[in-house]
Amino acid sequence: MENVLGCNEIDIEDLISSQDHITPKERYANKKDVTVRAKKRQPVKISDRSKADKVERTILQSSIIPGTQKVYVKTWGCAHNNSDSEYMAGQLATFGYNLTRDKTSADLWLLNSCTVKNPSEDTFRNEVQSGLDTGKHVVVAGCVPQGAPKSDYLKGLSIVGVRQIDRIVEVVEETLKGHTVRLLQPKKNNGKYVAGAPLDLPKIRKNPLIEIIAINSGCLNQCTYCKTKHSRGNLTSYPPEEIVARAVQAFKEGVCEIWLTSEDTGTYGRDIGTSLPQLLWKLTEIIPDGCMLRVGMTNPPYILEHLEEIAKIFQTPRVYAFLHVPVQSGSDSVLTEMKREYCRNEFEEVVDTLRAR
Repeated sequence: MENVLGCNEIDIEDLISSQDHITPKERYANKKDVTVRAKKRQPVKISDRSKADKVERTILQSSIIPGTQKVYVKTWGCAHNNSDSEYMAGQLATFGYNLTRDKTSADLWLLNSCTVKNPSEDTFRNEVQSGLDTGKHVVVAGCVPQGAPKSDYLKGLSIVGVRQIDRIVEVVEETLKGHTVRLLQPKKNNGKYVAGAPLDLPKIRKNPLIEIIAINSGCLNQCTYCKTKHSRGNLTSYPPEEIVARAVQAFKEGVCEIWLTSEDTGTYGRDIGTSLPQLLWKLTEIIPDGCMLRVGMTNPPYILEHLEEIAKIFQTPRVYAFLHVPVQSGSDSVLTEMKREYCRNEFEEVVDTLRAR
C-alpha cells in the first residue's frame, strides 16, 4: 500500500472526472457589464535554460479578471506532498480557477516537486523546461525549490514554499499578470514556528475516499544524505485538536480512510508536549463504523519508546496493523556514517516487537 503514493509522477487531475461538485467563487456575478478581455502581449525573447541559443516563446494571453484561467497541477513524491497539492487545488477551484488534466490547454502549470530521489528531481526539472518552452506560466512548489531556490533553472519563476501553500491563489494570480512571487519563509504564530498551512483549507482529494492529514512537518534528524531536511526544516507539530477536527470533517464529507503522514510520524508531538500514541487514541474515538486509520512512515529511534502502546492501538479494529519503518542499512557503521541515530538491533526490536504483538 505504501507504493500507492510513492515517488511516481501524479497528476492531481487524473482522478477528477468532473468539476460539477465545485462551486467557484462568483466574484463578478453581479456585474453584468463586465466581460473577460485578454491583453495581448508581444512575444518576448528569454534565455533557454537548456540551450545556449535564444528561443522565441509566446507568453499566453492573460485575462484581466483573475480566477478565469485553466490550471494544470502535477505532483511528485510522498503522501505529504500529495496532501499539499490537494489543498492547493482546492483553494484554486474555490476561487474560480478551472483545473484541467490537459496541460496543453492550461494557462498555468503548478508543479509540486520532490527532492528525495534524483529521478524525481530530474523529471521535475524537465517538466519546468517543457512548460517554459511551450509558453506557459509556471509556478513551482514542494521540496526542490524550497531547498534550493537559487537553482539556475528556477530563476524568474514564482515559488510557493512548503509552509505557504495557503497563499497559492495570490501567487497564481500575480504570476498570470507576469510577476514573479517567492514565498519561502516559515510560518509563525505568536512568535512560534507552526507546521504549515491550516488544516481546514478546502481540498480536492485525488481519491475521494481517502483523507491525507499531515500531522507534523520536518524532523529531528540531520542525516548526511538527506535534502528533505533542508526543505521541511525542524520538527513542528499540528495541535491534536486541529488534526481531530480535520478528521471529523473528512468523515462527514464521505471519506472512509484517514492516512496520517509526515516526514517522521514517530516524532509527532515532541515539540508541543504530546505524542503519537496520545493522538492515535484520540482519533480512534471519532472513527465511524466501517472506516479505518492508517499511520505513515516513522524512523526507528522515535517509535522505540512507544512500541507497547502502538501495538495496543494496532490491535483495535479501526486501525490498520501497518507501519512503514525504513531499513536504510543493515550495517551499524554505515548507519553511523549516515547519522541515522539507530543501530541494526534497534530496528530489529521495532519489527520483532510489533510482529509479536
